[in-house]
Amino acid sequence: MKSLLTSQKGLYIGTGIGLILFVLVGVLTGSLIGGVIGLKAAGFIFGSPLEGALLARVIVAVSMMTGVFVSALMFVGGMGFLGWAVGFLFDAATKTADAPHANEA
Repeated sequence: MKSLLTSQKGLYIGTGIGLILFVLVGVLTGSLIGGVIGLKAAGFIFGSPLEGALLARVIVAVSMMTGVFVSALMFVGGMGFLGWAVGFLFDAATKTADAPHANEA
């Protein structure tokens, strides 16, 4: 049970760092990339010079929200996984350092 505590702490720390990075970097970037993809898709469907049609605006808005969601998933999920992996590796390293050696007499 003690071994899970370090990996859980790493998960929480990594998720917190990922959330901070998402707020600082990911919101604007995800919205921008999603908006560009939405504009390209709406331009492909309705023609290149887009008018102020409601459906074209909905396509762009949904695409922007999807971009922000994917950015959040990448930042928060990715950093959470990295934090968990570092905690797990730290647990494994401390267990092998504390284990008795088989070659000692």
